[in-house]
Amino acid sequence: MTGVFFDSLASLGRVVVVGIPAYLALVVVLRISGKRTLAKLNAFDLVVTVALGSTFATVLLSKDIALSEGVLAFLLLVGLQFVVAWGSKRWSSVADLGKSAPRAVLVDGAFREDAMRSERITRKEILSAVRGAGQGDLSRIAAVVLETDGSLSVIAVSDLGDGSALENLRIGSPPDRPSAS
Repeated sequence: MTGVFFDSLASLGRVVVVGIPAYLALVVVLRISGKRTLAKLNAFDLVVTVALGSTFATVLLSKDIALSEGVLAFLLLVGLQFVVAWGSKRWSSVADLGKSAPRAVLVDGAFREDAMRSERITRKEILSAVRGAGQGDLSRIAAVVLETDGSLSVIAVSDLGDGSALENLRIGSPPDRPSAS
């Protein structure tokens, strides 16, 4: 059982000696790269966030990875994310590669079963989002939108305004009205 609970003081010391500069390097890279690096705007952003965490953990715990390799990996991940974001801004084909369109899963208080099925989302998840938005009556909901980052946005009828925020939304086929039972 050697190494399961404790390996050596040297291995613990390595975590501290490598961990502090690795943490500082990651903070500096994130500060330089800006808020977008940790945003959850699309699949590429999520990959970068998870990969940065995984890289940090690997640098801390693996004796086979030098601090300089870890810092280079941080820079590489952030650089690739910047290139993808830059390309997405300039070419719609790059943007389409990394971003799905937001999709309405409930419109005017009615569930969109086709959208729910294709997006693999349940009524319970939609109802939870509606309750989380402080709403209790589906008839007062203009739309529930599955966003590109996987979150659900709830738009109450009273907050709809001119509906301009729904312009790039995939609506799908007519809604399935909830049964009266």
